[in-house]
Amino acid sequence: MVSLEDSHSHNSVSNSAHFGQTRPYYYTPPPSSIKINRAMGRSMRTIRSTIFRTDCSGSEHSGAISENMTDSVIDIRLGELAKKPPVNSKGSSSDEDYLQLSQAFSDFSACSSDISGELQRLASVPVSDLVLTQNPNSKPEPEPEPCLGFLEREKFSTEIIESISPEDLQPTVKLCVDSLHSSSVAVKRSAAAKLRLLAKNRADNRALIGESGAIPGLIPLLRCTDPWTQEHAVTALLNLSLHEPNKVLITSSGAIKSLIYVLKTGTDTSKQNAACGLLSLALIDENKLSIGACGAIPPLVCLLINGTNRGKKDALTTLYKLCSVKLNKERAISAGAVKPLVGLVGEQGNGLAEKAMVVLSLLTGIDSGKEAIVEEGGIAALVEAIEDSSDKGREFAVLTLLQLCMDSVRNRGLLVREGGIPPLVALSQNGTAKAKHKAETLLGYLREPRQEASSSTP
Repeated sequence: MVSLEDSHSHNSVSNSAHFGQTRPYYYTPPPSSIKINRAMGRSMRTIRSTIFRTDCSGSEHSGAISENMTDSVIDIRLGELAKKPPVNSKGSSSDEDYLQLSQAFSDFSACSSDISGELQRLASVPVSDLVLTQNPNSKPEPEPEPCLGFLEREKFSTEIIESISPEDLQPTVKLCVDSLHSSSVAVKRSAAAKLRLLAKNRADNRALIGESGAIPGLIPLLRCTDPWTQEHAVTALLNLSLHEPNKVLITSSGAIKSLIYVLKTGTDTSKQNAACGLLSLALIDENKLSIGACGAIPPLVCLLINGTNRGKKDALTTLYKLCSVKLNKERAISAGAVKPLVGLVGEQGNGLAEKAMVVLSLLTGIDSGKEAIVEEGGIAALVEAIEDSSDKGREFAVLTLLQLCMDSVRNRGLLVREGGIPPLVALSQNGTAKAKHKAETLLGYLREPRQEASSSTP
């Protein structure tokens, strides 16, 4: 157990660092040696091995009592439940539906963002190493939270959560859900933080929380002026969205516009998780147009330009999913997505180039996309990618060039002038099977007399 004095000391450290860094981290004690049998749902960390991955933690603590959410009520309840024998439960079979994520990317399977920004854990890093000089321009400290112990003692509480059934946990979930409607920002922040943790890994918890009415209570917190509350709320909704029925509840409760608000106004972590939340909702095809129509694409482009590497990856993955719809392709081009995408093609070694080429390949599906890519110097960037990129990156580069040049003699001429033939010949001999085939096809187009193709070129 963590003493009250230790908890306060830990909280002071984590709060001083949290919003003074580009990407906040939460201290997580080393995992327990206790082995608990339980059924795991497909966590964000698992899902995003294809698109994005999750995990979450938080650190807050105080011994004060406020309204009906207190350390004593929650920890006593959880302590009682911890004494019960571990309960084995089966994960929801609906989580297997997320296997479609890998299929959705088809040839572009490398376009997979990694774990979202709030999820990187520092289990092996001492708390003392996380102390940073306070930034005078950082956001003010939030008011003390009345019920922080549940999250502060993460090792203790996680073991409890993983060993009890949804039926036993239901009173605690109800306590949190009821407290989302408190008049105290601190109580609402604490409730959102606890729901975020509860929804972190277990599919049965996500179902229980969704059925308990948490989603309509979390959505207004997305517009909260307190950044900690906003971050807990957006991350809780992101975790809950992994349960398929919760997607419908989230969209029907009007969350899309509020997630876009977070994408515009939140901290780096909140923006990243808002992008991932929109991505999760976009896995339902009918939501893609709604998300685009509500104005998600311009702030995603801003995240692509100004975000951290993690934020850029999340923006790329979400844009990829949204731009499978023609109208969203047009919106992305109008929002100025092509210029930063072309710029990212040249950034090798950070995992962004391949994803950027995949999105550019999608945008070649409409004429305005091809024109914008050529105008922004895309052909030269793609030729360099064939020379310098990974095997997968070369596949994406030659595919995009093939789409640009297939019906355009002008673009073929630009490709030749940019010195594209030597690297294409080398790729046709030494590339992967896919890259060889596409390079040979493109070289075939380049060998055609200009007049034969001119009739099909505007």
